[in-house]
Amino acid sequence: MKDIKGKGRNEDQKNDMMNLVDNLNRKEDLTYNRRSFLKTAVGASVTLGLATLPFSIKAMINSEEEMERIEIAKISEVPKGESKNFTYPEEEPALLVHTKDGVLKAYNNKCTHLQCPVFYEKEEDVLLCPCHRGFFNVNNGKPIAGPPQRELPMIELEIINDVIYAVGRKIRHG
Repeated sequence: MKDIKGKGRNEDQKNDMMNLVDNLNRKEDLTYNRRSFLKTAVGASVTLGLATLPFSIKAMINSEEEMERIEIAKISEVPKGESKNFTYPEEEPALLVHTKDGVLKAYNNKCTHLQCPVFYEKEEDVLLCPCHRGFFNVNNGKPIAGPPQRELPMIELEIINDVIYAVGRKIRHG
């Protein structure tokens, strides 16, 4: 064994440094360095980005399509302070509310917390999710109490000759 404070230790350090310098001259160290790794990572990122571009364009085009107009009810069938269930679009449950103030509002009938059905509470003039006591403002669909954090998707309404139609849906997260 060599003395730690003596010459033997310095010789070992010189040999170790020589091994490090020799290591730099190897061919595989030049081909597998940081620069080539970064070039490969950037190239893969650009390739994946370009590969998903057609799907992004298709999604943007489809989101601009108009939804079909569906008849919900006649105004006389939903008196003030009452609500009516319907489906829009296609098979999505929805709720039409004729508020105490005489305003018609419609929302998708799934709580934004855990997708439980939402009901109109006439006495308090709010939308209620009974699963976890979530409350939504009937005028704008925003949560006012309980676990829900996002507002209910709003269904756009149109009234023609005293008939209420669903004509579109706004998914808002703000």
